[in-house]
Amino acid sequence: MNTAVNHKPENPFWIVELPDDEAARKLASRSMSLRCIFELWTHSNFHSTFHDQLKGFIKTNQATLSPVFEKDRSFKITVETFNKHFSQTEKVAKIETLNYLPAQGPVNLKTPDVHFWYIEFWGLDPMDVPGQPLDVLFGKWVVDGRRDMINEISLKKRKFIGNTSMDPQLSLLMANQGLAKEGDLVYDPFVGSGSLLVAAAKFGAYVLGADIDYMTVHGKSKPTRVNQKVRDADESIYANLKQYGCERYFLDVLVSDFSRSIWKDSIQFDSIITDPPYGIRESTERIEFKTQKRATCLNEDSVHYPSTSPYQFDQLYRDLMNVSARYLKLGGRLVCWFPILRKDSTLDMLPRHKCLQLVANSEQPLTVYSARRLLTYEKVSDREEDMDSYELSQVMIDNFRQRYMKTVLQNSGTRKERRLALRNVGRDEALKRGKLLGIDGKWKFPKEEEGDKTTEQ
Repeated sequence: MNTAVNHKPENPFWIVELPDDEAARKLASRSMSLRCIFELWTHSNFHSTFHDQLKGFIKTNQATLSPVFEKDRSFKITVETFNKHFSQTEKVAKIETLNYLPAQGPVNLKTPDVHFWYIEFWGLDPMDVPGQPLDVLFGKWVVDGRRDMINEISLKKRKFIGNTSMDPQLSLLMANQGLAKEGDLVYDPFVGSGSLLVAAAKFGAYVLGADIDYMTVHGKSKPTRVNQKVRDADESIYANLKQYGCERYFLDVLVSDFSRSIWKDSIQFDSIITDPPYGIRESTERIEFKTQKRATCLNEDSVHYPSTSPYQFDQLYRDLMNVSARYLKLGGRLVCWFPILRKDSTLDMLPRHKCLQLVANSEQPLTVYSARRLLTYEKVSDREEDMDSYELSQVMIDNFRQRYMKTVLQNSGTRKERRLALRNVGRDEALKRGKLLGIDGKWKFPKEEEGDKTTEQ
């Protein structure tokens, strides 16, 4: 797909070059954000020149376009506007200005053989609408995008959801960036309620998931819907895939601690698509490792529930990058979210690995001070000496949740919360400098404190 030199991604209507209609259909078959593609006949920022250009295009390409205007070909014209509302009467008037089209067939508003589009683009600012449209476009519809899939797997009607179930559009975008396709093996190591498995399975990939939370994996966690007190007996990740006709792609979901790999070296995933927990809405946990048995432990026959400890932000992403480097096939992709404070938002703050090349990086703003990046890595090397070459900026290694909460309180908390957050920042800075809290409640260097005591004596 080629775009013009003056291409503006923020505009809703893109003019692109594609080889043919088949290429357009292939592109649309995987696009969740695309509304439709049409064959552009002409466009202009003036109504007068627009109509002259359209007439010239029809005359020049008369032989090629003659099948489109045959008597047995029904047609329809859609009038679309952006940033300006037209009444139905005004839309009909726009259609009447196109009465020179040599269409001979009947009008069919439901299932036309040929669907024409007339579009007017009135800028992006609703508070500053220009006197004339910035662009007027006309063309023939070719294919719709796959926005229907977003409604098809909507969370509103899904059988089993959790409090962090991924938005359907984001799930499908992630599966797309992971290049999930028929026959692939896709793995989500932080599966939760399985939203990403559903998206990958919709593209025909076999899906496998794991999570440390037994209750969620087995559909026994507390219901998240407002009026639901008890989960149904058949609520599960498998039930979700069955609901959408994708149960044949479901392999399994496992209860597993991601910090300790369970996979043989021989396994290879086509893609790893996941949304790791980073301690804001869901806690980050790993199984506590103990070298000695406590004397107060129960006997060998007793049921044991292993204790958990916090899974540090840096260690979680280290494990995720290293597991991806080892178990992805060459050319396979890792797609994951990475939280970041917007003041930290530079390429240097993102995870790096010698076996993985960053191929896509986009931001989803969450608040004025925080965001998360959707990162896509492609495996480019399987050298054994590079398998543990993870790197992350020291700024990000510091506890992310702690820094996040400080920023939240400083910027959006109550007056009391903001003052508390500032005191906590001051205390941390004082400790870093080697100061101690004196009996008078002031932070001082140790020598100053001793000097005060001597003077008092």
